[in-house]
Amino acid sequence: MLLDIGIFAHDEAGGIAGVLNELRRQEYAGHGLRILVLANGCRDRTVAIAQGAAFEGVEVLDLPQGGKSRTWNRFVHDLSRPAADVLVFMDADIRLPDQGGIARLADALAGRPGLHAVNSQPVKDLDFDRKPGSFGEKLIAAGGGGLDDWRSSICGQLYAMPAPCARRFHLPVGLPVEDGFLRAMVLTDALTKDEDFSRIDGADTFHVYESERTVAGVVRHQTRIVIGSAINAAVFAELRDRPPPARMPALASAAADGGWLGDVLARRLPKWPFGWVPFHFLTKRLARALRDPRGLLHPRRAVMLAVGTGFDLVVWIVAQGKLARGKGVGYW
Repeated sequence: MLLDIGIFAHDEAGGIAGVLNELRRQEYAGHGLRILVLANGCRDRTVAIAQGAAFEGVEVLDLPQGGKSRTWNRFVHDLSRPAADVLVFMDADIRLPDQGGIARLADALAGRPGLHAVNSQPVKDLDFDRKPGSFGEKLIAAGGGGLDDWRSSICGQLYAMPAPCARRFHLPVGLPVEDGFLRAMVLTDALTKDEDFSRIDGADTFHVYESERTVAGVVRHQTRIVIGSAINAAVFAELRDRPPPARMPALASAAADGGWLGDVLARRLPKWPFGWVPFHFLTKRLARALRDPRGLLHPRRAVMLAVGTGFDLVVWIVAQGKLARGKGVGYW
């Protein structure tokens, strides 16, 4: 089986050597391997450091244009080997303690031909390293957890797809949350079918990612997620207005036109009455709590709900402001 691994690196001078060293230690179980460091739009020494840490089978590409969705398209359609069986997508700032993890992603796809994507389980470094940390770090670790639905989502930090499946899709240039968009495309064949959750699953492996250490950092991260989800919703509406056979070609056009996404948002947002970000991003935590209202009788849960709802309000307002100022498209 031929594996092409794409490492998405944007200004990752501090960590690119580490992730390459961890890939060097991986056990690939006879899979034919090629690793591409996709250094896109870097303004630091990512390329030079990656070249110094490279080993046989690693190619370092200095791509002048940044953006993860743009780079995803380049990797899938232009840079990966035509003969590759599996494409592995990984961020440059994760750790790989499981030395057989990459091979298990590929083997999971080989063992289940109906799978279109398979994930590694994300684990916060605060949980994996079990460091005491500050009170704020403990609060973040306790309150956030990992990606609970990682088996039914696409975890953009580390996942794999059969190459023919990946090549059916294109991503609009400038998406802030490309993995959520890709998930919808995979589950529904670009919004032409009902969701089929048998197409996505998790493999028996994990990776470690760096948790935010401050409340301000968590706000920035969640703001990006909310902006990305609002933008994805606008694009989904745009695609659904087209006949089903025209949706895949529209995505191919969006991947080739850097202004496509901005034009869609200019037409679709703001939308009465919620503005740029729908209300349900503000109320979803409360809606989940009300599914089991007895839980609100516990003082700790009630306090956490109040604090969480206040946090959601801050994120919602910040996201509204950024989108109103045109800061959504291309948000890395």
